[in-house]
Amino acid sequence: MTKAVLTSLLCLVFITSATCQNSLFQKVAKTLSKQILQDANQAVKARPLTVSHFTCERSKGGKHDFFSEGDYWWPDSLHPNGPYIQRDGFTNPQNFTAHRKAMIRFSTTVGTLTSAYLLTKNTKYSKTAIKHLHAWFIDTATLMNPSLLYGQAITNKVSGRGIGIIDMIQMMEVAQSVAVLEKNKQINPTTLSGIKKWFSNYLTWVTTHPYGIEEREAKNNHGTCWTMQVAVFAKLVGDTSLLQYCSSRYKEVLIPGQMASDGSFPLELKRTKPYGYSLFNLDAMTTLVTVLSIEQKSSIKKAIDFMFPYIANKQSWPYQKDVMYWDEWPVAPIALLFGAQIFNNTAWLDTWTRLEHFPKNEEVIRNTPIRNPLIWIND
Repeated sequence: MTKAVLTSLLCLVFITSATCQNSLFQKVAKTLSKQILQDANQAVKARPLTVSHFTCERSKGGKHDFFSEGDYWWPDSLHPNGPYIQRDGFTNPQNFTAHRKAMIRFSTTVGTLTSAYLLTKNTKYSKTAIKHLHAWFIDTATLMNPSLLYGQAITNKVSGRGIGIIDMIQMMEVAQSVAVLEKNKQINPTTLSGIKKWFSNYLTWVTTHPYGIEEREAKNNHGTCWTMQVAVFAKLVGDTSLLQYCSSRYKEVLIPGQMASDGSFPLELKRTKPYGYSLFNLDAMTTLVTVLSIEQKSSIKKAIDFMFPYIANKQSWPYQKDVMYWDEWPVAPIALLFGAQIFNNTAWLDTWTRLEHFPKNEEVIRNTPIRNPLIWIND
């Protein structure tokens, strides 16, 4: 029997097993499980790589501090030694991104391993995931400090910015994986306590530091993503007051401040990449509704209804095309899957099913931080 055949048989056995998980889980597993298990079998061979493994001389932080540089900032040809200048929508490939890539790799690896565990109950996947968690949150030689003081810096201008906090959305699937592993009794109490302490410390920082407050008050997808990450992390550590705060902020600030009467997000439509940013903000809004179990769902339905025709047929998009990565979108938006779950909409689910689930483009991957749906719909 070939390895490919064996993998397919394993998928079929675990998807249709008598340990009956919900039907949506089964449908999603049918679509994703073969690739998940292939990726997970590669992931068990990979060693953890944290921010401590990559350095940049331009960072004002230490080896344990996350560092990134603003994507759209470039050298000024008129002042070569002066502050970088902005070219909105155009990514500078020379900027430092190794820490962000390491975080994305961490998130993808742990999410994939946890998904594989849910499919198979094979503890080799959960044990490997815990090794990566230990490296990032527990091991003092390799851990990342629980703050983003040096995120999206600008050369010769600022050492970090509140806008850099958006990079932490890559940790959401890590937090969700921890919750799944805890529920399945796959993580020991000491390790679990250390991880939750890390996220609690980060929550304290992001809700009190001026960078965090600045990002919270952003009027576009940055404000949405602040609320989304805080909600996911607060749910992991059991901070009910923060969860309530995020719920109120969604209903009282984000929706009235960002969504038009037709369900669009005008601030995203004004950007140089209106299609990609509209999808991104919709994913974040829908994730908030799902994580927080928001009862007032009419707004998010309107938002999905607005974008759905352009997801199903991108060529019908009536606004300007994105200046970069137009051809790479759309991939399967989590908004359609979560929306299908909330509203039992088969058209949304069918469209999600036929779109790309494992993109290769780095920019697309960065802007689809929920890449492992099984860990979110396993209840």
